[in-house]
Amino acid sequence: MAVSEHDFEPIRGLPGELPKGETLVWQGAPDWWALAIRAFHVRSVTIYFGVLMAWRGVASVMGGADGISALQAALGLAPIALLAVALLVGLAALTARTTVYTITNRRLVLRFGIALPKAINLPFAIIEGATLRNNGGDNGDIAVTLLRPNKVAYVLLWPHVRPWKLSRPQPSLRAIPNASAVALQLGQALKAVHGERGVVHTPTQSPEPTAPKGALSPA
Repeated sequence: MAVSEHDFEPIRGLPGELPKGETLVWQGAPDWWALAIRAFHVRSVTIYFGVLMAWRGVASVMGGADGISALQAALGLAPIALLAVALLVGLAALTARTTVYTITNRRLVLRFGIALPKAINLPFAIIEGATLRNNGGDNGDIAVTLLRPNKVAYVLLWPHVRPWKLSRPQPSLRAIPNASAVALQLGQALKAVHGERGVVHTPTQSPEPTAPKGALSPA
């Protein structure tokens, strides 16, 4: 039976035992296919190669090639396209398999990493607000904004970070099922720590609702 480094975790997804008074609220992981689409851009890469293959076929016809030759020229890119998509899907599946998101009554923990596992602890005291983004169906991303000057490197977090927020990276729970319910649990946990100032605004009508600015600012 194979043994992984995660087998030695005292609690799945956590680097150590929970301190006295801390309890688990929720644990989960990304949906691998949604992660492949959202973070690894499998759909965009597939479309790119499709357009490239079509252009190559058209260019061959315009250059005087017959239909069969043009089709062969277009399909010549198929092995490269299939390899690229397969690698991205494989990476997404491995990323989802090695990721555990944890919400306790005191913090948010992101454990991830295929070759070099790492755990990022985010105490509620440094979380300023949160954003819920619906990806379609019940799947979504939950990104948290940290109170300044707290900051985590974008490269260290990727792909568990809100895309393109480079100057102020936002750690994220990516492509999680039942995202609205998880956001509600996170909001309740934050409220228990911060009172009404800690409520996470998570309406589902807007595609990307945000928490009120400064909702968790210290008094």
